Amino acid sequence: MILLSSSRSLYNTVCSIAIHFHPAAVAGAVQSAIVSKSINSITSRTGPVARLVSVSPLSTKRKMADKLSKEQRDTDLSPLLKAGWKIQDNRDAIEKEFLFKNFNEAFGFMSRVALLAEKMDHHPEWFNVYNKVQVTLSSHDVNGLSKRDIKMATFMDTIFK
Repeated sequence: MILLSSSRSLYNTVCSIAIHFHPAAVAGAVQSAIVSKSINSITSRTGPVARLVSVSPLSTKRKMADKLSKEQRDTDLSPLLKAGWKIQDNRDAIEKEFLFKNFNEAFGFMSRVALLAEKMDHHPEWFNVYNKVQVTLSSHDVNGLSKRDIKMATFMDTIFK
């Protein structure tokens, strides 16, 4: 997802939009896309980018999350910490490493998580090498942990078992 914000000084308009790229349609076309003053005039080597993306106003995406309170942290993080999640030392985030039998299982896990992440509009930070997936969860809009992180971590633990 790319976030675009423009202001009067740049384009004589004020707007914020989110562009969600459809991976199957994008291929290499987006790399050569030319962005001009109007969203309608975005083009690529293969024609209008309209076939490659969905455009939506940010204001309709989702409600802002609230940062977990002290009480919520104590209650909601406890089962996750027992399941192997760790609180990062350098920021308000949780992390865990998942090990699989092979790359296909690791990639399948990531694909299932990606589907939920898109529905939630909440995407994990992750790193994958062969059978290993390292995940970090934090809500950037609240600069820390939120209920979305708890839901995502719980889902990951459930499908990993």
